[in-house]
Amino acid sequence: MRLEKRSSVSPVALALAPIGAVAFTLAITSLLVLWAGAPVAPTWAALLNGGFGSVFAWTETLTRATPLILTGLAATVAFRARLFNIGAEGQLYAGALAAVAVGGLHGGTGFAASPALLLPLMFLAAALAGALLLLGPALLKARLGVDEVVTTLLLNFIVLLAVSALLDGPMKDPGGLGWPQSVALQDGLELGKLVPGTRVHTGLLAAGGLALVLWVVFKYTVFGFDLRALGANPQAAAFAGVPPLRTIVCVALVSGALAGLAGAIEVAGRAGYVTLDMSPGYGYSGIVIAMLAGLHPLALLAAAVFVAGVLVGADSMSRVIGVPTYLADVIVAASLISVLVATLLTQYRLHLQI
Repeated sequence: MRLEKRSSVSPVALALAPIGAVAFTLAITSLLVLWAGAPVAPTWAALLNGGFGSVFAWTETLTRATPLILTGLAATVAFRARLFNIGAEGQLYAGALAAVAVGGLHGGTGFAASPALLLPLMFLAAALAGALLLLGPALLKARLGVDEVVTTLLLNFIVLLAVSALLDGPMKDPGGLGWPQSVALQDGLELGKLVPGTRVHTGLLAAGGLALVLWVVFKYTVFGFDLRALGANPQAAAFAGVPPLRTIVCVALVSGALAGLAGAIEVAGRAGYVTLDMSPGYGYSGIVIAMLAGLHPLALLAAAVFVAGVLVGADSMSRVIGVPTYLADVIVAASLISVLVATLLTQYRLHLQI
């Protein structure tokens, strides 16, 4: 048995592959629900109701989806150019620390500046922090052929250790009662709420706007063409005049900046300060979302809402049915594997040799 490349790939098959993968994932995870001794239909009903069954559920889902959209966009940009950025988690934390360094400044004693000035500086600092964190691995790949999967993955642990040291040291909140958390942002730097009395904030609009901008860049700009050409065939792209080093550097800066912005928006929109558990794996989940969306920026919006709804609904499911919330992590991970297999089968067929 071997794989044969199909002569043509149906657009309908490509569009249906993620849907089929999600359906297959739910079927497989239903076996885990039965193994846990819970009824399948009420379990999925509780999950859907917890993620999408009310205005409050929707606001919580959209709040969770906001950083996922940005980390998913970061993975989309990088993966399209075959720069496999696995470091969005570390870049998110680097962006969050940079945002607090500009917008917190140890209780506001650093700058006597207005929020109108500090807010854009805060997001600029976060974008630069994320971009520079990815620039090193990108240059190592472009110049020395160092595997960026390894370097970006290991940088996550380095950044988290640095965050831990800073939260227990120079950036520790003196009024935090000993908890390892950073100083809070100054007053006036919080993002506005889209729905009063909920946690969903204007960062969601910014994330959606960036997805639209990225789609336009991919489709209508020279940089978008260079990026897609480099991802499709690096040798052919270089022969056609696409500058590989410059394109990789630009891709790294954009991808890292998006992940850094995710950290800043999470701080300014929800938390107000940095903690070690601020991100429950947003950087890694962004990879799943990018793959579910087929690396399409607009489809990524729906994928992010789906994954966020699963994560939020799992809490309600656990309370109502008693199924562990870890089932949500299984769904997300199995969805990634299923999508990869489904996408592979849309481009290749199994040929049985006798």
